[in-house]
Amino acid sequence: MPTGMDLSAVLEGLIKADVNFILVGGLAAVVQGAPVTTLDVDIVHQRSSENIGKLLSFLKSVDSFHRRPDDKKIEPTKEDLSGKSHALFSTRFGPLDVLAVIEEGKTYDHLIEHTVDVTFRGNTIKVLDLETIIELKKTSKDPKDKQRLPVLEETLRQLQKTTGNEHDQSNQ
Repeated sequence: MPTGMDLSAVLEGLIKADVNFILVGGLAAVVQGAPVTTLDVDIVHQRSSENIGKLLSFLKSVDSFHRRPDDKKIEPTKEDLSGKSHALFSTRFGPLDVLAVIEEGKTYDHLIEHTVDVTFRGNTIKVLDLETIIELKKTSKDPKDKQRLPVLEETLRQLQKTTGNEHDQSNQ
């Protein structure tokens, strides 16, 4: 069982394991200044064999298992990370959602050009830019996404006002 929530420890672990990933979802919006709450880390990972090996090693190092409605603990496998589906894990630091694709079937390779570099504890991570998050949320059928949309749009307006359309952030 996870001992507590420490989403920054999840990110630090991914960085230390040298995993190629893009931070997406609620935490991607938060690190760009959106005042929203999130309870997990969502990433889209590069699905190369080498990167999957690094990700699998990281998952094992943080005692990951699939989040399920029952109490059965199933550890991650290479196959879980190689396919085109989502793998939702519990780790000792909190939830980690490992996504092969997000809305409209977009993969790591599709998304990489829509990222911003964010400094996190002395390291640079790729984060899906707020403009792309908003565009993807506009087509979402999830009521939570629809509720967050005005907040994300206002955050983007404020960022554009203060930075002149560029918004590389630092999160120390």
